[in-house]
Amino acid sequence: MVIFRPIICSAVLLYFLSPNAMASPDKHGSHAQPVYKDTAYAQPYSIKYEISGVKDKAAPHLQKVYCDRNGVVKVLSSQGLLTISKGQFLYPGELVRDVSYLPILDKNIKNIGLYEKQFVYADGKAVLSNAWAGKLYSLHTLPGVTLFCGGSEFAFLLSDGKSLQYLQDSKILWQGSSDDSLVEIQFDETRKAFWLLGQHSLSVFSVQDKSLRIKYTGGILTCFALANNNADVIVGTHSGYFVVSAVTGAQKANINNALPCADITVIKEIDHHLWFGSVNGVFMQQNDTKFKYYASKRWLPSNKVMDVAAGSNGTVLILTDQGLGEIHFESMTLYDKAVYYERQVRTRHIRLGLNATISRMKNGDVNTGSLEDSDNDGLWTSMYLGAETFRYAATKSPEALENCRESLDAMERLYTVTHLKGFPARSFERKGYELSDTLVWRHSADTEWDWKSTTSSDEAIGHMFVFGAIAELVDAPDVKNKAIRLMDALMQHIVDHDMYMVDWNGKPTTWGRWNPEYVNARPKIVGDRKITSSNIISMLQTAWHFTGKSIYKEKALELMNKYGYLENLTRPMKEIGHAPANADALSKNLSDNWNHSDDEMYFLGYWGLYRYAFNDTLKTKYKAAILDHWQAERPEKEGAWDIFTAITGVKDFDLNEAVWYLQKYPLDMIDWKVKNSGRGDIVPIPDNFRGQTITEVLPPDELPISRHNSNRFDLDGGDEKGSSELSAGDTWLLPYWMGRYLKIITAPVTNNRQENEILVK
Repeated sequence: MVIFRPIICSAVLLYFLSPNAMASPDKHGSHAQPVYKDTAYAQPYSIKYEISGVKDKAAPHLQKVYCDRNGVVKVLSSQGLLTISKGQFLYPGELVRDVSYLPILDKNIKNIGLYEKQFVYADGKAVLSNAWAGKLYSLHTLPGVTLFCGGSEFAFLLSDGKSLQYLQDSKILWQGSSDDSLVEIQFDETRKAFWLLGQHSLSVFSVQDKSLRIKYTGGILTCFALANNNADVIVGTHSGYFVVSAVTGAQKANINNALPCADITVIKEIDHHLWFGSVNGVFMQQNDTKFKYYASKRWLPSNKVMDVAAGSNGTVLILTDQGLGEIHFESMTLYDKAVYYERQVRTRHIRLGLNATISRMKNGDVNTGSLEDSDNDGLWTSMYLGAETFRYAATKSPEALENCRESLDAMERLYTVTHLKGFPARSFERKGYELSDTLVWRHSADTEWDWKSTTSSDEAIGHMFVFGAIAELVDAPDVKNKAIRLMDALMQHIVDHDMYMVDWNGKPTTWGRWNPEYVNARPKIVGDRKITSSNIISMLQTAWHFTGKSIYKEKALELMNKYGYLENLTRPMKEIGHAPANADALSKNLSDNWNHSDDEMYFLGYWGLYRYAFNDTLKTKYKAAILDHWQAERPEKEGAWDIFTAITGVKDFDLNEAVWYLQKYPLDMIDWKVKNSGRGDIVPIPDNFRGQTITEVLPPDELPISRHNSNRFDLDGGDEKGSSELSAGDTWLLPYWMGRYLKIITAPVTNNRQENEILVK
């Protein structure tokens, strides 16, 4: 295992007293850091089926869903029985009329259910089935039947909402009525009895003595389920759920309304887990206080849940008023997930070698969108290129190397298309096809191309991070040398222009500023002073480490010794906050709140700050600064920052949280609208500088899709129309492959399967 730890000189010398001292190389040490063994876990994703496939003029009202022992799915609707057609992940199918059996199609089916995992139907005359050679055909006399449930030995209890009949083989063994309007019937195998839920009551019909007894009354009840080996009855309401003892009928505890949504429409126990459908999504109980929440079009056609059922092969069927969501739990390793994401990037997100977003999609259909330029094409590509660099370093994958070559060519083009020495464009595109911020695009000397100006420090630190990683880790001379040439060009430009990036108009860009006149004009409490100092020292160290040009080291030492950049970059995060009242307007604007883009810039810069430190004394100081920042970031459980922190060799860098992040990140990276702010199972906290909204961060698959420069405590966001898809190249592949390179995540270990780095297309 690779361990990165500073080795302190026996004689502790201040770095400025020994400017030529080299940092000791990181050693391959013992297994001091924890390692995640990459074994299979359950990765959820959803296949959706929409009611648009039903061609009737009025959309059907969807009521119930069941899946039989053969994996056949049927939906009861106001327009008869429906079934699923087509459908795969990211490509929704349809709910269409079930025409599989004409005699059933011609009947007026009132309800459906399962008996011994076979479909059973109730129409106005009988309870019937196609199973058992069609022998089940039990006549009844409730033409308005709406509810039925099977008991022992093919006996059934039926109701039209008030009247009740218990029958077997067309013989009515008992009939009666309920004083309450009935909602649902379920059979209790333990007690050989039927539980009946009314709008205000819970009753039991005993098969043995043919008696109907009320067990509980009160409130407005919406649904129920038998659970815990039929020991408990879980009862839903419009304001939460409560538990009734199946033995005594007594309520066991107060109503639980600390839920993602308290207005409950259906409750089911599936594989010993309680599932709750609601008017705003579905959630599974993980323990007494935590729920796994599935809402938004990432998971469901709509959030109003009508029914929940067990599907085939461990799936869960969620019927909504707009269609069916089929949630799958695929057994996969992190490597399997990486394979999927590699394909996502390569097939949909490479624009001229740049790592890009798909935009202008229609209703989440990835085939209807087009690749879009952005302000940060260079940054997102740097992060994806970093992922492929670490992948190559960890596996020697020829495909990863080719991906590096292609995206490094695109990075090089950012420099050559501007015809400004050492100044990279934000992006480039064929002339006339710019899609965003058209006012800042410039014409290239090559008349077929335009390039995007106003390049920022976000781009610069991303470039230097990946150029350094390539120069260190890629053993292909053409790739390594190109990375070194580009880092030299960028840093020489910055040095030649007095620590500014100077645009086409001869003026510094708004955010490409590292000159002390700008940096130290900010009060010490303002984060921009710390981040700019941290980034420029990292960049200068990286350039000196690989080019050997003395000017880069001299500038870095000058900035640290004469202008206080070392003090700036090592300032504790707890001292960063709002600018004082007497500060200038820019400083106040920069410190309005915690800047999560700065976090991204810091951690990308930490690679060069720590690994290419001039000496061990500095390396120790840098490590302390990195760990101080990481401590502030820990509540976000940001997997990338946890894994970047591991470069310091520290034992505790929240590896478990990093793996949690990687596992919980959704396969569906469409920017669906997500809303969590109204949930009752989260605990809000007062407004604060960091922008933390609740006590504990939600998992990534319950949050709006976002990049690493976002606040993971933002509860709401996204687009109802699902108009864009992010690339996994920067968001997921970078932390995963860095973890693999650092050997804190192993290659996959499952069924003796060996990792195959040549991805099968």
